[in-house]
Amino acid sequence: MRFPAVAVAVGLMLMVVVIDRPAVVEGAITCPQVQKLLRTCVGYLKHGGNVEPSCCNGVKSLNNLAKKTPERRQACRCLKDGAAIIRNINYTNVALLPGKCGVRIPYRISPSLNCNTVT
Repeated sequence: MRFPAVAVAVGLMLMVVVIDRPAVVEGAITCPQVQKLLRTCVGYLKHGGNVEPSCCNGVKSLNNLAKKTPERRQACRCLKDGAAIIRNINYTNVALLPGKCGVRIPYRISPSLNCNTVT
């Protein structure tokens, strides 16, 4: 009689582990991915001037990855967090970068941006 009770207990534990596990979102954007795409933009973000073609390629790639609201919000968080740790960043340059690369985004990256409102 002990065997069925143990089997039921193990089965319940496995169900809890599977249910408690966070869902993996297909196509989710990660902050390391954003950093890699935009690392060549740092010079422009700090000093202005010409935008490197590789920077614009990264901006366009990120824009292509962020097609749905959850992806856009995650990209926003990564951009906002990343910008906050770059010393001497010029937020005017940050705001101008998408346009200089031919990309339109419906928000302006700034320290006060609430990424939960990005759609």
